[in-house]
Amino acid sequence: MAPGLIESDPSPAQQWHKSHSKSAFPDGIKTSGQHPPVYDLLHPYSDFPENTNGPTVWKAEDYANHPERWTHPFTAAEIEELSVATDRFLESGIPLTGISKHNFKLPNLANFLDGLRFDLIDGKGFILFKNFPVEEWGNHKCAVAYMGLGTYLGYFVSQNGRGHVLGHVKDLGDDSKQIDKVRIYRTNARQYFHSDDSDIVGLLCIARALEGGESDIVSSHHVYNVLQAERPDVVKLLTEPIWYFDRKGEISNGEEEYIRTSVFYLETGENGRVYTKCACPQSFEGWDPYYIRSLSRFSTTGQIPPLSPAQEEASQVLEDTCNRLSLHMVLQVGDIQFLSNQHVLHARTEYTDHAPPAPRRHLMRLWLATPEDEGGWKLPFKDSNEKKRGGIQVNDTRPVAPLDAE
Repeated sequence: MAPGLIESDPSPAQQWHKSHSKSAFPDGIKTSGQHPPVYDLLHPYSDFPENTNGPTVWKAEDYANHPERWTHPFTAAEIEELSVATDRFLESGIPLTGISKHNFKLPNLANFLDGLRFDLIDGKGFILFKNFPVEEWGNHKCAVAYMGLGTYLGYFVSQNGRGHVLGHVKDLGDDSKQIDKVRIYRTNARQYFHSDDSDIVGLLCIARALEGGESDIVSSHHVYNVLQAERPDVVKLLTEPIWYFDRKGEISNGEEEYIRTSVFYLETGENGRVYTKCACPQSFEGWDPYYIRSLSRFSTTGQIPPLSPAQEEASQVLEDTCNRLSLHMVLQVGDIQFLSNQHVLHARTEYTDHAPPAPRRHLMRLWLATPEDEGGWKLPFKDSNEKKRGGIQVNDTRPVAPLDAE
């Protein structure tokens, strides 16, 4: 079938509340994984609004000189509360993959985190915590406290085919030019504007690079409005399900190695908001020539069409617009950045690490799900009601939480 035609998904939207073995999945819930959209639920460009408004639309100049609007330095009392909860969890002997807000009690911080969750989902979509005691606590205690904090924002989902629910953004020496195998977070290469396959992403800075590795974020709703004013033809193309995502071999038995999708969606139901599933093209990780070339192994054999000249231009216009409108920030050791993947896109500059024996740049990463029936966005995907929607799940790979990159 020609790309861009709307087709029925062979598996209708449904709730998958199958219980799984708690010996493998401590809470009995498995990450849903990557899926194509339910094509019958997608809307043509004519249904999309001329522009979008509300707190999810923001400009870099609103925040660049006002860090008090988007940063939260942990107080001594908050650090003490996190420390006590962490020590109690460590004493319990529960595996890190079994941490939850039921066994990681934060009686005072809970109210603040509840408000933060709402702001991430339906507000500006980002925050930067500061003063997390990385050097004092070490990796193990930091990982527990960080994951405990995350339980108040969403459900952990696996970030790769090995089941990592605690991820590590670190240059492991992988060759970024091995485009059909390597994911860029395991290299020091630039990451173009993208969103991850989860509702919220968290990054805890354990160690900084010698140079580079800096963060840029942008409101995808502001980008949408600007493109609607300047290049509505680009927006139209980005709403069509003609873009392909290379799954890099992280697939379950019987699944295809790529997904056909759109970049801009509308939520399901009435008055659906514009939703950015991921940036493009031909990938979920932005205007990235590595990902373009990686899909050539499918297009040269006729399995998928190559990018058209119009798609190549649209992709570059999207990346250029994101760069033009972005808010720049530098994560220091002990900073924690949480972002929405619904309406915020993020990027990273290329970086150079310190020479050994100094530690390499290291960020601990969380992917968190916020299901539809708990206030999350109503997505045109069959797992929209799943507690652990999205993420990457290969067969029955069990979740693991390594304390360093592997």
